[in-house]
Amino acid sequence: MKLLGLLVLLFSSSLWASGGYNFFTNASHIFHIPAHTLALIFGSLVFLAVGVYYRAKVSTVKNVVIPDKGVSVRNIVESLAQMMMNTARSVMGEESTKRYFPYVIFVFCFILITNVMGVFPGSMSPNQNLNTTLALGIFTFIYFNFQGIRAVGFINYMKHFAGPMPALAILIFPIEIISISVRPLSLALRLRGNMDGDHLILGIFSELVPYIVPIPFYAMGIFVGFLQAFVFTLLTMIYIGMATAHHDHDEHEAHH
Repeated sequence: MKLLGLLVLLFSSSLWASGGYNFFTNASHIFHIPAHTLALIFGSLVFLAVGVYYRAKVSTVKNVVIPDKGVSVRNIVESLAQMMMNTARSVMGEESTKRYFPYVIFVFCFILITNVMGVFPGSMSPNQNLNTTLALGIFTFIYFNFQGIRAVGFINYMKHFAGPMPALAILIFPIEIISISVRPLSLALRLRGNMDGDHLILGIFSELVPYIVPIPFYAMGIFVGFLQAFVFTLLTMIYIGMATAHHDHDEHEAHH
């Protein structure tokens, strides 16, 4: 009962709400490093720790096909990975999934971990800051364009921005270039806005009613963190699929 009371106090007290103590904000004054940067470093370390733990756990299992009993880190990681792989297959196709899934699952797991960080009292998500989400958007932008150029070559990749009708290329090309150029900003603003809004709502309810009542909002915060990681990754898969689809089409035509 004492442990339960301690957990309720810890996870519902306004002392740890957004208007109160924040470990990364306080640490930023000591190290003279922005709070979102410290949160990003911490999230990266957690991401690496989970990966190392998972690899160590799998290496000791005799039959990797058989899952662990009950809820475990391995079961959670593999369930999330399987879900994202099934989604990738439906969005990008089997061959593209095999080729690009490592980046896809990295994006999903990294954003999920850094999103969920903001749910814990006294913590924050680095994705509440536009610098972090814009960096994620730019990395994805570079990745899918690089893979598109790698698949068909620079000239052919640029040609698909001109559209199917040469007569309209002078109009379509700049529109397509502008459209693809705003994608990293769109990804960044969507992720940052949702995470910042969720944290704000949680903070408001924690200050108004500090005990018990905020607990459902912590659960909602975890769900929102998962959903936003999924949406960001889904858009990433769509962009990769669009950038590399011409390669598959060209290969199909070549075989005929």
